Amino acid sequence: MARFSLHYRVETHRLSAPFRISGFTFETSDVVVAELSDGEFTGRGEAAGVYYFGDDSDHIVAEIEAHRHAIEDGPDREDLRRLMPAGGARNAVDCALWDLEAKREGVPAHRLAGIADPKPLITTFTLGADEPEVMAEGARRYADARAIKVKLTGELRLDIARVEAIRAARPDVWLGVDANQGYTRDQLDPLVEALNTHRVSLLEQPLARGREADLEGYRCPIPIAADESALTLDDVAGLVARFDVINIKLDKCGGLTEALLIAREAKSLGLGVMVGNMVGTSLAMAPAFIVGQHCDVVDLDGPTFLIADREPSVEYRDGMIRCPDDVWGSRAALPAAA
Repeated sequence: MARFSLHYRVETHRLSAPFRISGFTFETSDVVVAELSDGEFTGRGEAAGVYYFGDDSDHIVAEIEAHRHAIEDGPDREDLRRLMPAGGARNAVDCALWDLEAKREGVPAHRLAGIADPKPLITTFTLGADEPEVMAEGARRYADARAIKVKLTGELRLDIARVEAIRAARPDVWLGVDANQGYTRDQLDPLVEALNTHRVSLLEQPLARGREADLEGYRCPIPIAADESALTLDDVAGLVARFDVINIKLDKCGGLTEALLIAREAKSLGLGVMVGNMVGTSLAMAPAFIVGQHCDVVDLDGPTFLIADREPSVEYRDGMIRCPDDVWGSRAALPAAA
């Protein structure tokens, strides 16, 4: 007899405005919500998948269905890591397992993860690629932001103009840029020189996945973060001497369980740690918020792009994210299953 019952649904959340990065423009965010019930309590997890690998909602649903019987047999979180490949499907189920365990044990998920009292975290607020003056105005609208991340497109002169305009508009904030694989090695020097001039503190994924060796021995005054080049725990060791920071996303690595292992391994190898997100609701930000307790850089602004978040929700105040227990990962988060 199955130990758990598994249900899921696909939700489409509209963005308040089109969001542009190198090679892509998004107007909606499709997510899959997985629910695991033991007959008394129900755990939930949300995943958006990894768009650049075709890990969309259809793929997530197919993966969940392919492993339905094994999931309903009641694996623990380590069993699940062996059972399912990394990606959105495992993320949704893994986070549902964390939520279910927290409710069954009557212990918040952050305590199960070894964090007694999570602290509010400074989070970046992201500007999608646009004309420089439009992005500068967007930076001004983020009046409470202490940290801003800028999406670039690989158009060198335009990207430099974007950063210059944003820095002029917000001389006070920590500033990072995300190139989303838009550059080649021979373009890095002029880009980095300009970024350094404008006090940019992080350069994320400048080169395409597969070109990691091009960064070996590259002396950069700005820390370089791996995003598309760093998917799972298996990728971490190969980042050393090529990147300075690893951007952990639960949809890439397949859940909170592996994300915490990545954070620990990265720190042991001398890498900085960042937590990011694919655009989603507060249900996806809550487990990532736990990872954020271990991180040097936090980028958990996903719900701010949506016309409407779910309730209850994470809170954004004074440039920081807070995650009340009633969002996810405790008995306060959802009533007992029927």
